[in-house]
Amino acid sequence: MPSSPGYKRDYKQELATEKKNHPERVKERAARNKARKTLMKEGLVKKGDGKDVDHITPLSRGGSNSRSNLRPRDDNANRSYPRTRSGAMKKR
Repeated sequence: MPSSPGYKRDYKQELATEKKNHPERVKERAARNKARKTLMKEGLVKKGDGKDVDHITPLSRGGSNSRSNLRPRDDNANRSYPRTRSGAMKKR
């Protein structure tokens, strides 16, 4: 990605390419954003606070975005689970 002065990223083009080539990633990102908005409305997380929204039962293992399956966690604790190359949690 160019980093020259005056370079502007074309976010619309990036999103269109992502939707075309990886629709599952777009769906997963939308689910994560929805979960974060749920906890933001309750005041449990805010932008830049260093917290992630943790799914107690991960989406990759059949969990949902229902409020009972969400909790705020420190970003280091939430990202410490072993992951596959696609970002899903490894099976135990």
